[in-house]
Amino acid sequence: MNFLLETLQVIVMSIYYNMEAFVRLFIPPKNKNVTGEIVLITGAGSGIGRLLAEKFAPLGVSLVLWDINQEGMEETSRLVQEKGATKVHYYLCDCSDKSEVYRVADKVKREVGDVSILINNAGIVTGRKFMDAPDSLIEKTFEVNTMAHFWTYKAFLPAMTANNHGHLVSIASSAGLIGVNGLADYCASKFAAIGFAESVALELLATGKDGVKTTIVCPFFINTGMFDGCTTKWPLLLPVLDPDYVANKIIEAILTDQVYLLLPRTMYLIIGLKNSLRWKQAALLGKYLGAFENPEHLLYPPSLGFCWGCIWELSTLWMLSKDASRRSIVLRSNQFHRLITRTTDVELKSTSQSSMEVQYTAMLSLAVRLPHAHTCTIHIRKGLVEKLKTVM
Repeated sequence: MNFLLETLQVIVMSIYYNMEAFVRLFIPPKNKNVTGEIVLITGAGSGIGRLLAEKFAPLGVSLVLWDINQEGMEETSRLVQEKGATKVHYYLCDCSDKSEVYRVADKVKREVGDVSILINNAGIVTGRKFMDAPDSLIEKTFEVNTMAHFWTYKAFLPAMTANNHGHLVSIASSAGLIGVNGLADYCASKFAAIGFAESVALELLATGKDGVKTTIVCPFFINTGMFDGCTTKWPLLLPVLDPDYVANKIIEAILTDQVYLLLPRTMYLIIGLKNSLRWKQAALLGKYLGAFENPEHLLYPPSLGFCWGCIWELSTLWMLSKDASRRSIVLRSNQFHRLITRTTDVELKSTSQSSMEVQYTAMLSLAVRLPHAHTCTIHIRKGLVEKLKTVM
């Protein structure tokens, strides 16, 4: 095909696709039927993952829930069954561990079947500036937010391509489209996740596997545990998103095979401006939108009194520990207002010292949660604690 003919084809098809998009503003596309599909959701123990499971519950799908929080998954399982789900399976899985992803994926294939809708939702954020973030936290951010997508795709994509049927959903972030001050590792991990999802989508199209759909979700900050208490400079322009609203929009995007979902809708305009403006103009826009503000005040108001990076440093240490009978965790006390251990009624107040070490003996892992904005709770499973020793 010669240059002129191909160029004409691109122009004609571009006009057609624009007209199609215009028509869909008034006549929404019909939702596809997902009855009988096997839907796997990572990070399903809380937040958006749990809400997505609840939204899928009445649609006749088989739900497969993955999380590092056993109790969270059990609660999600109970909630989705109350909402009509009849086939629910949950598995403890650390998605940052490649071998564990492959092991649990094989178990899912044996016990449930081939996953046809894969939702990569699990994610973490450190909340630290680049030079303040320990190497281990940066690595963990990429392992959870980016590399986990590689391993889940490797595990479940072959069956989808063999059947030319399936759906790959990447819950990314608007921070994967535009840089944010103080979130260098998080932004980079989300940029990578988006690039990976786009590249695999193109590979599927190039090989004729157009039956395997892709949806890339890029929301602004969501009012879940990950960004609890977060505020923005201009809430009318860029509001902190309601989790239920986000979950509804994601389900709608999946059911209509929407490739990109940016939330709120103003993000489409902002990203368009970012890609068309000169650097100085883009930087000016970023300053206007609050991207240059200190992220500790932008995302975490002073009343919050803690740093998410510490929470994930805490959880990383116990997740990666090889010795389940004894673990040590170092908490930087100047980043916590208070730390409450519910089952032992121990309150550890922050001091002027740079760190404090909490040593304990337990047979099973503990779960880190954020129930509300002013406390960080370490929940130790009942009856399994032999000793809790605080060394200041």
